Amino acid sequence: MEAYFQNTDPAVALTDAGKTTVAPPIGVPGPGHNTWMMLSAAFVFFMTLPGLAIFYGGLVRRKNVLSILAQCLGVTSLVTVIWWAVGYSLAFAHGNPFVGGFDFAFLRGVTSAPNTDYSPWVSHNVFSMFQLMFAIITPALIVGAVAERMRFQAILVFVGLWMFVVYLPITHMAWGADGFMNGVWNPHATIRAIDFAGGTVVEMASGWSSLVLCLIVGKRLNYGKELFAPHSMVFCMVGAGMLWVGWYGFNAGSALAADGIASNAFLTTTLAGAVASGTWALAEYFVRGKASVLGFCSGIVSGLVAITPACGFVNASGAILIGILGGLVPFLAVYKLKVWFKYDDSLDVFGVHGVAGTLGMLFTGILADQTVNANLTGSAAQANGLAGLVVAHGLWVEQLKAMGLTFLVATVGTTLVAYAVRAMMPVRITPEEEDSGLDLTEHGEEGYIL
Repeated sequence: MEAYFQNTDPAVALTDAGKTTVAPPIGVPGPGHNTWMMLSAAFVFFMTLPGLAIFYGGLVRRKNVLSILAQCLGVTSLVTVIWWAVGYSLAFAHGNPFVGGFDFAFLRGVTSAPNTDYSPWVSHNVFSMFQLMFAIITPALIVGAVAERMRFQAILVFVGLWMFVVYLPITHMAWGADGFMNGVWNPHATIRAIDFAGGTVVEMASGWSSLVLCLIVGKRLNYGKELFAPHSMVFCMVGAGMLWVGWYGFNAGSALAADGIASNAFLTTTLAGAVASGTWALAEYFVRGKASVLGFCSGIVSGLVAITPACGFVNASGAILIGILGGLVPFLAVYKLKVWFKYDDSLDVFGVHGVAGTLGMLFTGILADQTVNANLTGSAAQANGLAGLVVAHGLWVEQLKAMGLTFLVATVGTTLVAYAVRAMMPVRITPEEEDSGLDLTEHGEEGYIL
């Protein structure tokens, strides 16, 4: 989450053209910024419902399509309640470097007045709802790794515990005003890393957790012996398109203002998503002789994931490079790592979100450009741009530290939570239920009636 105009006079905002316009004083919501942030929150919500639900729903077999929809709906409801009760407070209230306090429990004091810790002209309640949408989609991503075999009740219990053990601490460390690895907002941060829109908080946290969870839950019945083809590539493509549209709120909205940084994030998000889509399909053509719709869609998502931590810090050429790498490296992870290590990540959550998110965090440190985002002045970065691939002084090291800490919290935390849930209740459906499909056995419904 980056933000705000760079001028020191709260009554004046500088446009990109250098002209001045009158802006509301700090402490009073700015209608334009509030409008943009409410739209951005709606865009991010649109990514989960219906975007991710349809995207994942198309990738599973037809007997499990409703189970994915139900899991996305259940996660949305559960996380919203947690966010209202203590989640937002533990993520964004002042506390210690690792987790927030309880000042905002039950959204107490979260009013239409801005919280100037994060944005001087956006209402606090709007900011909290924008952040809620991130909190919803992150665990919803994880369910794709264990699709078609994990019980609905077990998923909800897992998500509830995972939010406290993994998501809320990582969010506070990366974006909290006193966070341990918040290199832009916290001048006392131990790790001076930068993460514009969720490379650690969303992508690495969900991706690495997905790998751990699918290993603990185990493979689907007959995995490797029969083809588990997507039941609807039409759903997959439509869902991918919805995710792309929603990602503009995800990335450009993370500027927390309708300003020049937001417009740069909009540009870089577009470039990286488009380039990665074509790169994945081209790699697929060379390997298999055909460029599939699934390849284009997978590339879209992997490119958007890779640019997420960098979108407000890199220029257009940096976005092109991240798009190329964001299409190629996750492609190799999906097509090679799964074969080499024989794990069943049903919908390639780790291969896309874990790998591309980790890649994006690293290249944020390499390509961050102070001329794009002046907030880097206070971080470990120096102006460097794409020319010569000059590494930002010290920043790539800070990025590695943040990546390592995120990896540690996500993998250890997920392991503890997964085994705790397994000790409390059955996690896997039975072979007979898996053969019949989760739609009927878990929800008593069918997605399609012939």
